[in-house]
Amino acid sequence: MARAVRVVSVERGVDPAGLALVAFGGAGPLHACAIADELGMPAVVVPARAGVFSAVGLLAAPEQHDAVRSWPRPLDHDGLAAARKALAAEVAAHAGASAQVTTAIDCRYRGQSHELTVPGVAAFHAEHDRRNGFARPGDPVEVVALRARAVVPSPVRVGDLPAPARRPVTGPAVVAEADCTIWVPPGWRAEPGAAGALVLRRSR
Repeated sequence: MARAVRVVSVERGVDPAGLALVAFGGAGPLHACAIADELGMPAVVVPARAGVFSAVGLLAAPEQHDAVRSWPRPLDHDGLAAARKALAAEVAAHAGASAQVTTAIDCRYRGQSHELTVPGVAAFHAEHDRRNGFARPGDPVEVVALRARAVVPSPVRVGDLPAPARRPVTGPAVVAEADCTIWVPPGWRAEPGAAGALVLRRSR
């Protein structure tokens, strides 16, 4: 498990010693302090409803509708605005009146095999420079595809859901909750934190 954390931190140039480890899942908080010790991390955060953390995220996530249409004339941008408007209307019809709709386009320079998604053709050169370190502002921009996204907010907010009543705990101790089990090893202390979290730090 510590090796898996290294893959997403040390191997990407991020030092985990300055970060807190977020532990979730039914058994994740059982192993979190041992992993934090292995990596020299100063704290572990066990969020409220840790055992059903992914399900809570799904419940509170917005509903999203996406549509993509190929643009048949890459260097001819006539009619692009009307086509984007029609695609936006299409996804809005599926999502309903409360949806927030945005559009974008996939662009590239001629000869490239990859595209960048940008708000409009005029934004392509700057985004290409930001992502790739260079731009060719004198070259024509090919439009490959149009995109539209409709987002409907979830009626459920994470803060609306009941959170467990948590209290300070000094290790060694086992904290058994309805959806997860938390192990506070010797030399660690747990304190209630923001948003119903339990924050574990070394006590010595």
